Amino acid sequence: MTNHEADQETERVPRHIAIVMDGNGRWARKRLMPRQAGHRAGAEAVRRVVETAGNMGVEALTLFAFSSENWSRPTEEISVLMELFMRTLEKESARLHENNVRICVMGQRERLGRQLREQIEAAEALTADNTGMTLVIAASYGGRWDIVQACQAIAQRARDGELDPEKGD
Repeated sequence: MTNHEADQETERVPRHIAIVMDGNGRWARKRLMPRQAGHRAGAEAVRRVVETAGNMGVEALTLFAFSSENWSRPTEEISVLMELFMRTLEKESARLHENNVRICVMGQRERLGRQLREQIEAAEALTADNTGMTLVIAASYGGRWDIVQACQAIAQRARDGELDPEKGD
């Protein structure tokens, strides 16, 4: 590969990739395995995706890991998912930090358990100054929630005098 061809390949790398993590349960069922096995396999796939995206030079990777609609799943499955999320953060945060990856979690944190929130805060604090790829994990996140958050932020800016709705700014 010539230098020009390598430059063209680099130019084709997207700056931001977003992945909706879906189908782990179906993957497991198809293989006559419990849903939890599918979730664990999904976590393993995430590790490979994060590593590959970082090596390719992707600036941001967003994983839609647990939507706000997922709270309607059976309690046992939710517990397994939250435990898997916490253990994965515990296990992978140091490695991500060593690889200069910054971790950010978005979503309704108040719905997550105290221990998981603490683990998220620790991972974000550990990696806050990293300048490599940003890994965004959307947990307890949904489109409606995002719209409400945006509207509240705009209303607060108007209340604080930072924008004037009459002027359209």
